[in-house]
Amino acid sequence: MSKGIILLPLSKGLSPTPHPLTLPFFEIRYIFNATTSLNMNKKSNRRSFFRSSLGALTGMALVKSGTANPIPSTLNQPEFYINHKLKETIRFSAIGLNHGHIYGQTNALLRAGGELVSFYTKETDLAEAFLKRFPQARLARSEDEILEDQNIKLVLSASIPLERAPLGIRVMEHGKDFMADKPGIITLEQLAEVKKVQKKTGRIYSIMYSERFENRATVKAGELVQAGAIGQVVQTIGLGPHRMNIASRPPWFFDKKYYGGIICDIGSHQCDQFLYFTGSTKAEIVSSQVGNVHYTRYPEFEDFGDMTVRGNKGTGYIRVDWFTPDGLATWGDGRLTILGTEGYIDIRKNIDIGGKPGGSHLFLVDKKQTQYVDCSKVELPYGAQLIQDVLQRTETAMSQEHCFLATEIALRAQKEAGKLVIEQ
Repeated sequence: MSKGIILLPLSKGLSPTPHPLTLPFFEIRYIFNATTSLNMNKKSNRRSFFRSSLGALTGMALVKSGTANPIPSTLNQPEFYINHKLKETIRFSAIGLNHGHIYGQTNALLRAGGELVSFYTKETDLAEAFLKRFPQARLARSEDEILEDQNIKLVLSASIPLERAPLGIRVMEHGKDFMADKPGIITLEQLAEVKKVQKKTGRIYSIMYSERFENRATVKAGELVQAGAIGQVVQTIGLGPHRMNIASRPPWFFDKKYYGGIICDIGSHQCDQFLYFTGSTKAEIVSSQVGNVHYTRYPEFEDFGDMTVRGNKGTGYIRVDWFTPDGLATWGDGRLTILGTEGYIDIRKNIDIGGKPGGSHLFLVDKKQTQYVDCSKVELPYGAQLIQDVLQRTETAMSQEHCFLATEIALRAQKEAGKLVIEQ
């Protein structure tokens, strides 16, 4: 019997089981079946598997001569992808609400059935806004009140980036798991201390890389790549433009000592995706540069950064910036291109300029055709997987090794970056 990845639906009422195509490359679990098996080493079998699974599992439209013909999909049924509301769940709290990403972090757990108990912040305006969105939560009197509550299993934070690692250490030392907004760690010294405490306590230190975890097209791309849709991945190209919105930014946003620098901050998304899609477990920085090209009135700010990284299973190029013009209908035209030996995937995360409305657009090109893959019904599994990991002490949402390596790549690229100067 050959071994391979078999797509198995989850029935209603079953306990959630890690879906093989949602796991990082180096954590794929092989499933044996007496009647259905796949030898991924044979091109003919891989292509046959891809053709059959794609038609059955993916809601898509084939792009030919400008026409689109939708194909019904069983994946549009939420219970197929993952048993969304877990029977057993956790109570969680939030400490530090300084970035709006805290709302996405919270919702990821609420969607999976997590119970938001309390939160703590020093800022009155942030507390009022959070309570308005989540009236079920209680404002704690102090950070310690949350840390000492034995019923709380997980703490979220989108505090000022400089403060996230020290808070995560305190959380782990109190026997709780931790989920930080990115960047979850902003110096190599912080990383070393977090790794030491994590190893000692055995707690989870997760960083929510929302450009992968909270983007349906990127989740779908993981499934397609691991199904062999484009062969072996050779390179990723990740582009992460952002809009400044200066009037809405607090003072710490403009000072690198608080946010770590542009590659450390928004570049960490792309480092995560490079590792995930190539399956690399080792990496080195080939080159990196950062600069403050336009917003020179903020001398400690960086508005541009790019880097090239080489891993043991692929290479990657990353560019991030704060130059999204006001004329764009979203905060950033995020792109991800995944190049394989038998095709490529192009993801337009937030907008398809001049094309289809909305976000999470995925285009798949192989040796036979160009396809537009409808990702509107793809489930986002991170929240449910993290809850399961907290309960069962597993690593289905993201391995700890991957989390730390993605962070280390961003930190080293930031530290080694040359200074970009463009003459006016």
